Formats: sequence, C-alpha cells, structure tokens
Amino acid sequence: MTARASPPFRADHVGSLLRPPELMRAREDQAAGRIGAAELRAVEDQAIRDVVKMQEGIGLRSATDGEFRRASWHMDFIYQLGGIERTEGNIAVRFQSEKGQIEFTPAALRVVRRLTLDRPIFADAFAFLKSVATKATPKLTIPSPSMVHYRGGRAAIDPKVYPDLESFYHDLAQVYAREIAALAKLGCTYLQLDDTSLAYLNDPEQRTFIAEQGGDERRQHEVYVRLINEAIADRPAGMTICTHSCRGNFRSSWAASGGYDYVAEAVFGGLNVDGFFLEYDDARSGTFAPLRFVPKGKLVVLGLVTTKRGALERKDDLKRRIDEAAKYVPLEQLCLSPQCGFSSTVEGNMISRDEQIAKLRLVAEVAREVWG
Repeated sequence: MTARASPPFRADHVGSLLRPPELMRAREDQAAGRIGAAELRAVEDQAIRDVVKMQEGIGLRSATDGEFRRASWHMDFIYQLGGIERTEGNIAVRFQSEKGQIEFTPAALRVVRRLTLDRPIFADAFAFLKSVATKATPKLTIPSPSMVHYRGGRAAIDPKVYPDLESFYHDLAQVYAREIAALAKLGCTYLQLDDTSLAYLNDPEQRTFIAEQGGDERRQHEVYVRLINEAIADRPAGMTICTHSCRGNFRSSWAASGGYDYVAEAVFGGLNVDGFFLEYDDARSGTFAPLRFVPKGKLVVLGLVTTKRGALERKDDLKRRIDEAAKYVPLEQLCLSPQCGFSSTVEGNMISRDEQIAKLRLVAEVAREVWG
C-alpha cells in the first residue's frame, strides 16, 4: 500500500482547532475596545504560524489555519455573501452530549436580495495560510452551499426576490462557482465543503424539521447534491474538493443520529467530489455498509478518532475499524482523520490542547502503519 501524494491524504483532519488562550484573550480585548483590529490580526497571525508548525511537525500532509479568524465554521462565511442579512434566530437547536442537553438559539439569516459575490471570501485568510505552510498543502474549509438553505428553508428567502427556489439554487451555485474560481487564482488546490445537512437528513427527526420548513423531506438531499455539483462543475484542474459530513459538533455535543443509509446512494454515487470526510466515531454513525455505494476513484476519509472526548483511542481498535470499512470499499480508497473539527465554534470542544495534539499524532501514526 502506498502513501498519497495528493489530497485527501492518508492522515488528514477536518479543519478547526482549539483556539489558544492568547487568541481568546485578544478577541475579548478587541470586543471591549482595549485593542484594535490590527493588534488582533497580529495575534491571529502568530497563532496560525504556531498551529501550522504543529501540524507539519507531527507529520500531517495538509494544514489549515484552525479557522482561528472565525467565530463559527459556517456563519462567518455565509454572512459575507451578497444578498444575505443576519437576523435574530427563532429556531432553538438542541444538542446532546454524554452529560446531557445543550439548547441555544443561534443567529439566523434572511435572503433579502439576489445573491452575489461582492468579493472573494476568506481570500486574505487563505493567502496568509499559504505563505506560512512551508511543508504541508494548505487546505481551506468553507460551508457547503446547502448550508445557506438548510437552517431557514423557504421561510428565510424573500418570495419577492426569489418567487421559486430553482432560481435561488441557480444563483447560489453561481456565487459558489465564482468563489471557487477566485480561490483557485490565489493558489488554493485543496478545498473542503463542510456540510452537516447531508448527515442530518439521515435522522428522521431532521427530515420532519425539513417538512415543517416547507421542504421535501424525501428528496432534499438529492436537491443538495445537484446544487453542489452545479457549484463545482467548472472547478479548475488541479483543485481537490472534498465534503465533510457530520451530525453536529458544538462543545462536545451533537444534534443528529443515524447511519448514512438514507442518503448514501444519492450522495456517494452522485456527488462529484474527490473525497468524503465521514463521521464514524461512535454507534450514532451507523455501519460501514453504506460505503458500498462509493464508486472507484473516490476517497473516503474515515473519521474514527473522536474530537468530543480527550481519551485516546487504541491503535488496534482503529485498525480493526479500518479493516471493517475495507469490506465495503477497497483499502486503497480509504484514509483516516478525526470525525470532526476540534472547535467548530470559538468555544471549542471539551478537550485539552495536549489531547488534541495527541489525537492528531495518533492519526498520523496509524496511517503510516496501515498505508506506509
């Protein structure tokens, strides 16, 4: 078995990392007016230099900026799309952890005019990442276009602006196509579209939520597959695009359950991406059987190492799980990663920075032992 020279790599990771204390303090100081934007930027820059060095030092072939310039994995991007306004949320989201439930009402969005891309989003952030990643491939993570629709549905889109959803989906795909083209010009060769919707829709409760929002709970995942495919149809040669699907990741808690069975054939068989980062860290994720729909040539990055708990997995257990997955998709098409990011929002999961590093190092070591 051979190592991979192009992404996704045998040992990879989803993207977000725990914010260091000095960055958290700088954010608080900037919000309170004690420091300015330039001073905050300087702290962010140094934190990103350090975290890229950490990733490269433990043997990872890809490196992200840890999403250190963001408060949220998706909304910091979505609010920068032309035509979208931030609104007060009115939908309570219930997350579940081993210690109980967490319920909060996140800020929402509303589409108030036709969607546009006023300027490339995260361009400066990627340019800086590229300048400091000297060994690893710089990887940028952005929310999938389906996330612009999933939370609010039809009710969040002004009917005077978009009388029908097809025109909304078309404009949304074109905005993403322009974003991808702009990122390619900056030298981005590894892009990840983070998408909770495709995993959430395996959960019957989430499909009920879609129906209540006025959507087609039976076909919504197929709509999203077409949307993503249109958005990436003209991606430049040399750019790898993967999706990441999980069932929620907020302060070590989750929002949905269920295997990939409901969406597997449409997503794995129909989504024109190069690889799938999949959550497989516990029984909530179901079996590996849906992987039988993954075609030849597509990579599956098995998220077997949890970011929700600090306890370190055993190497033999991970290798057995990889062997189980290889019954449905060849070992040559498999890679290994944590199941999600360590800090999808600025608060982060209930895990220490040392435990985070140990998890990432474990992924790198197991990948070398399995694939060489």
